[in-house]
Amino acid sequence: MGQKDRDLYEYVEDRLAKAEHGAPDALYDLGLLYSTGQGVDRDYVQAHKWFNLAAIRGVSRAQVDRCELAKDMSRQQIAEAQRQAREWLQLH
Repeated sequence: MGQKDRDLYEYVEDRLAKAEHGAPDALYDLGLLYSTGQGVDRDYVQAHKWFNLAAIRGVSRAQVDRCELAKDMSRQQIAEAQRQAREWLQLH
C-alpha cells in the first residue's frame, strides 16, 4: 500500500469515526466517497444513506447530491438506502 492509499484509508476511517458522532460534514463526505469509489468500493446505496443522513443534519448540498444519485438507482436500492438511514438514526 502506497502513501496515497494509506492517507485515503486514514481519511475514510476519520470520516467514519466522526460520522459515528453525527458530524454533518463527515456524513456528507462519506456520501461523496461512496458515490465516487474513493477509498471504498463504489456503493450507491451507502452513498445515498450518507447523503440522506447529512441532509437530515442540515447539509443542503447533500439533498442535491442525493437526488442526483437517485437518478442512477433502482427503487429497491433507494428503499434499502432509506431503511439503512433509519436504522442508523435509531442507533445514533
